[in-house]
Amino acid sequence: FHMEHYSSSTFCTNVPYYTIKKSTDFVRDYSMNSKNRIFLSLIAIAVTAGALWFANRPVTPIIAVWEDVLAEARQGSYQIISTDELWEQYNSDPIKILLVDTRQEWEYRSGHLKGAVNFPIEPTWLSRWRKKGALEEFLGSDKNRFIVFY
Repeated sequence: FHMEHYSSSTFCTNVPYYTIKKSTDFVRDYSMNSKNRIFLSLIAIAVTAGALWFANRPVTPIIAVWEDVLAEARQGSYQIISTDELWEQYNSDPIKILLVDTRQEWEYRSGHLKGAVNFPIEPTWLSRWRKKGALEEFLGSDKNRFIVFY
């Protein structure tokens, strides 16, 4: 048996009273805490394993075809031009064209089109969404400008 000490203000202040608990109550209380800890530990391990699997799972890259590019252009309200059209525009008045190289900075430094500026952006919706404000600031207020992203 085990005695626990309680003080209660209903009897008299600072006068303790005692109850007797059986040792089996302690074993039951300990085993419930132990079971809860084990259960929570298993859940934590499962969540961690699931997160690691999800982050490192093999993902087959999507190969874009020309139809996908055209569909994205229609959805984004921008126009696709050929390299010949770009070359004509570039030769006639290169100042009116803003060439934006969207590759990473190290790729841009290794070589880019003359007059191009670098705005690195990953080809994912999340990257585009996160950099939307920075891109608007980068492009400026001229909405009639001929902009080429590559």
